[in-house]
Amino acid sequence: MLIKNDNAHINVMFISEGTFPYIKGGVSTWIYQLITGLPHINFGVVFLGGRKDDYGDIQYELPKNLVYLSRHFIFEGQKKISLDKTDNNCKKENYEDIAHFHNLFRLKKIEDFPKNIQDLDFYSCGISETDFMYGMDSWRYIESEYNEYSPDSSFTSYFWTIRNSHSAIWKVADIAVKLPQFDIIHSPSTGYAGFMASLLKFNRKIPFILTEHGIYTKERKIDILTADWIKDELGISEHLKDIWSNFFEFIGRFCYKAADTIISLFNEAKHSQIGYGAPEEKTAVIPNGVDIKGFSKLIPLRKPVIPKVVSLIGRVVPIKDIKTFIKSVKLAAGTIPDIKGWIVGPEEEDPDYVKECRNLTAVLGLENNITFFGFRNIKEILPETGILTLTSISEGMPLIVLEGFAAGVPSVCTDVGACRQLIYGGLNEDDLKIGKAGEIAPTGGIKELSEFYVELLTDEEKFKKAQKAGLGRVKKFYTMDSFLENYSKLYRQ
Repeated sequence: MLIKNDNAHINVMFISEGTFPYIKGGVSTWIYQLITGLPHINFGVVFLGGRKDDYGDIQYELPKNLVYLSRHFIFEGQKKISLDKTDNNCKKENYEDIAHFHNLFRLKKIEDFPKNIQDLDFYSCGISETDFMYGMDSWRYIESEYNEYSPDSSFTSYFWTIRNSHSAIWKVADIAVKLPQFDIIHSPSTGYAGFMASLLKFNRKIPFILTEHGIYTKERKIDILTADWIKDELGISEHLKDIWSNFFEFIGRFCYKAADTIISLFNEAKHSQIGYGAPEEKTAVIPNGVDIKGFSKLIPLRKPVIPKVVSLIGRVVPIKDIKTFIKSVKLAAGTIPDIKGWIVGPEEEDPDYVKECRNLTAVLGLENNITFFGFRNIKEILPETGILTLTSISEGMPLIVLEGFAAGVPSVCTDVGACRQLIYGGLNEDDLKIGKAGEIAPTGGIKELSEFYVELLTDEEKFKKAQKAGLGRVKKFYTMDSFLENYSKLYRQ
């Protein structure tokens, strides 16, 4: 336990999966903004990580109204057990529910979800983690499933895929049982965090708010589609990928069923949630907000000439498609030889990908153009930046784009998430009239990205129009005050 104030009642408990307070930026910044912006509300945070070695120290100064903080690592090594203590005589109907649980991943039917699997007691008194992991009945069930659905793949790989995908469920349930009392559960994603929030909603009969920044199910599907670790002795296994993909899609539907309110950051994301199974009547849109006053102080620090710097601020991971950015800078350097590409963001999440990006930089001869900064305070980066860019293959509503606008920096982004709405406008007619605050390119569009970089960095008139549009849009539609008031009202309700 990192923080536990026994004298303070917890109003809102966040379930933070791989974000605040151990990872900077993105969702973490969003959580931090809510906690610090609503000082009259007491918050708690349950941090769920993969393995302890994946995370360093706390990255934020913890606010006074954060009265509870615990951390848990759901993929740490299995606890030691005595195999002779496994219960091979659990009730037959409980194993039938587990079989149903497996089949639902395949059939994707939320309406058939067994009631007792919504009950926290089921994971300790019904079928424990030990029973599921080591019980003979469970072994026989996995074996029969393998023979029916995946006989041409490696049984060892199939067995461990089932084990690994399900083991965290019992850990999440165990953590949920031990949490203190609170009024509202708020999860910034589906996945394991949303699953825990769902169990707490069903068992404690408390309100559950779900806010999705990106569509978790969609992003996990992208990760799984491109993963090279989901394989067996015969190579990449499409069936094993399907197991993981269906697992996360089903959990997403379960979270949508449990949540009282399902928030998205922009309309297109709301429609995606409905497509993945969210009941339309539960959905609502609350956009991100920006500290305009704080970021606008950076504008006088800008040089009178446009800096020939394109900054990508974000995690160095495949879903951000850093390689496309590097290739785009290479192409743009043909016109602007001294162009700089700054990659600003944490590099701990996927060291292999970081190495590939650095190697690509060297192969393309861009050592003098591309700089990997790691994590930096963006207020030091923005005044030196000509253009912000995101070359991602998936996004929600990227806060960095709004922060850039408030600091006088236009953006060039791929056509994902809310990027088109932020750059071209789209909330209403008044938003469209403000004009373009940069440009939108297709995902993977190296040629288009490079051309837009060159245009904005060399055409002062176009740059200033984009700069003015960004400032106008963020001041009118994306203020921190409206963001905080929307959530304050939601919590009160």
